[in-house]
Amino acid sequence: MCPHCRAFITIDDKICPYCDTKVGPRAMDRMGADLVAGIIPSAQFATIIILTMNVGMYLLTSLASMRSGAGGLMGLDGRTLLKFGASYPPYVWRAGQWWRLLTAGFLHGGLMHILFNSWALMDVGSHAEQIYGTPRMASIYLLSTMGGFAASSLFTGSLSVGASAGLLGLIGAMIAYGVTNHGIEAAMVKQFYVRWLIYILLMGLLPFFHIDNAAHVGGLATGFVVGWLAGTPDYLGSFRDRLWKGVAGVMVAVTVYAFVRMFLFLNAVSGIQN
Repeated sequence: MCPHCRAFITIDDKICPYCDTKVGPRAMDRMGADLVAGIIPSAQFATIIILTMNVGMYLLTSLASMRSGAGGLMGLDGRTLLKFGASYPPYVWRAGQWWRLLTAGFLHGGLMHILFNSWALMDVGSHAEQIYGTPRMASIYLLSTMGGFAASSLFTGSLSVGASAGLLGLIGAMIAYGVTNHGIEAAMVKQFYVRWLIYILLMGLLPFFHIDNAAHVGGLATGFVVGWLAGTPDYLGSFRDRLWKGVAGVMVAVTVYAFVRMFLFLNAVSGIQN
């Protein structure tokens, strides 16, 4: 799709035949695509990396929960989740463990929790990555995860985990895309994701789901703002595109640091208990 006139063009077009705007590859221009060419589809690079991390952390925490005898694959205990970086207000604010605002987004409390979020991530994440490109999508997801769990820590007193803060951020970004762009495609995108949002907010009103509505709203608001500011890719090599590649790089580095802090905390707690 042409970034200027939004007309549908082929992946081989370097100049839009409708408005003569220079265009670059969008789905193929992905951060790290050359490194893993043939292994991970380039149009879903960030989506699959996030999904893989979620599944890996779920297996790791499930094993730890089973070893402790307090939980298992179907449902994890709060103590194990806390060790592995769940968001919990006293730890986030009083102990200064801000890194939990990121690590909590890669943890899940049970099998149904991760299955639903994985399905949603493959759907919403892939579409957002197609529209925004990998650097912007990764930035939106990680910043929304932090924004969502920051809101959760401020307005609730409970332990919280899950990818839904980042997912709501992507939904917010897709709504921002529909608001800031014109044409049939943008209108359809906005309408589709507004429906997603309504369904999720209605589910949040049902008490037996135990949904962290503060994390959802915080992630949604963060994603909308970041998506509004980021815009969509212009053309290969533009300053704006380079800027968001830089933002994505910083957020990935911060996420890696957060996981390092989490594993150091885990080792420290395990050493005390032993």
